[in-house]
Amino acid sequence: MILRIVNLVVIGVLVLAAAYVYRIKFDATIQAERLAKLRGEVRHERDQIAALRAEWGRLDDPARVEALAKRYLQLGPVAPTQFDTLDRLPERPSHDVTAQKPDLIGGVIENSPPPATTGSIPVAPVPQAPPANGALKQ
Repeated sequence: MILRIVNLVVIGVLVLAAAYVYRIKFDATIQAERLAKLRGEVRHERDQIAALRAEWGRLDDPARVEALAKRYLQLGPVAPTQFDTLDRLPERPSHDVTAQKPDLIGGVIENSPPPATTGSIPVAPVPQAPPANGALKQ
């Protein structure tokens, strides 16, 4: 009788172990499918990045930009008459343009408290230089 109970318990444990192994295998299969999907997405993104870089290289080609500029912009060469001498520049304004706006950062710096000293290192006294005539102080 005890032998039958032991046999039934062992059979039950084997069934539970088989179910557990099947669950682990099923989870591993799901994870493998997820990993394959992620690898495919990464490969697709890398292909898109490569295509965009190639497109950028084509759009950024200096010859293409020059052709577009000639086609759509009415630009001409710089003529020497477009330059002027420095003495023809307008005078600097008499009032300071920057003084009209308040300096917010300067106000913060001026109103900030002095840095705190820790006191962990004593301040060494500054040595006094001897008098120039060679006489010692008494």
